[in-house]
Amino acid sequence: MARVILITGGSRSGKSAHAQKIAEKLRGPRLFVATCPVCDDEMQERVRMHRTKRRGRGWATVEEKTDLLAVLKGSKRYKVVLVDCLTLWVSNLLCEAEESGRTLTETAIRRRCRELLAACSRRTGTVLFVTNEVGMGVVPESALGRRFRDLAGRCNQVIAAGADDVQLLVCGIPASLKGTGNVGIARDDD
Repeated sequence: MARVILITGGSRSGKSAHAQKIAEKLRGPRLFVATCPVCDDEMQERVRMHRTKRRGRGWATVEEKTDLLAVLKGSKRYKVVLVDCLTLWVSNLLCEAEESGRTLTETAIRRRCRELLAACSRRTGTVLFVTNEVGMGVVPESALGRRFRDLAGRCNQVIAAGADDVQLLVCGIPASLKGTGNVGIARDDD
């Protein structure tokens, strides 16, 4: 059974750097699973910067916007898997559903998250999930925005409940919410 670590926090809180630092302390082949769709030049630059931070550090990369379950099932040779991030995964699933005239429900997100955790239980090593803490801001103005917030919040709750360790990043400083808390600290200058 893989150890599951969930790293959450606000935008630019240091989540990704913290997760990468933890992952790079662990032995075994490492896989970075990117869920971010590249839709403009600014996002392309962000992706380039993230890739640069992993270059030469023993990472393989898979870009997958929606089928994280297939990636977890098909990548068992990797002892460390870092999924960045669940929030974009939920957004991608929501967009996919909207485009096909379907409604993505909290029940469906709960089921998908439980499937991810079940796949982790059939692995060895460590799986790290990065996500945004979306429930600490204002209530979104649109119905779609509120649905996204609710879906992301439900995803975070399910993964956190099944995780061995949960870390909250605030201003680049991790606070242990669940587990040993012994997962390291990220620094911007690392």
